[in-house]
Amino acid sequence: MMQCRSTRFGTCDVRPDAVLTFPNGILGFPDCRRYVILDHDTDAPFKWLQSLDEPGLAFVILDPATFHSGYDVQLPHEALVEVDGKDDDELILSVLLTIPSNDPTGITANLRGPLLMNPRTKLCKQLILSDSYPTRFPLFSHKPSTETGASTKPAASAVCSV
Repeated sequence: MMQCRSTRFGTCDVRPDAVLTFPNGILGFPDCRRYVILDHDTDAPFKWLQSLDEPGLAFVILDPATFHSGYDVQLPHEALVEVDGKDDDELILSVLLTIPSNDPTGITANLRGPLLMNPRTKLCKQLILSDSYPTRFPLFSHKPSTETGASTKPAASAVCSV
């Protein structure tokens, strides 16, 4: 086990095989490359992507299939190479959420910069898609999808009770 220190969640133990690596970091945070996924509430579809390199850095992430059934991303070959994707890998796509502190119902999802994760290799990459995808897609203005589309399995199972 290894220690995960978080200003939001305190300290918890995570398995080394739960560590996700973003070799190029996430846009705006190039030096933070190691993350784990934490469940704040196991019944909620939202997860926390907690940096292991910076205790104060955590992103709220969500499977886009839970709210946008038409979100279809064509993965560039270079992205597959960066996450060491093979034909039989079940790659996971997540989006970063922004939750305004003054209005939690105003949650938006960044559809232009989704996170591609390979559970087999634990390698991840933030994609930068075309301008046709918004960076602030409102979550609650659209009816939730009942389609499963992308995998709904967590990208890593970090055991952490919060």
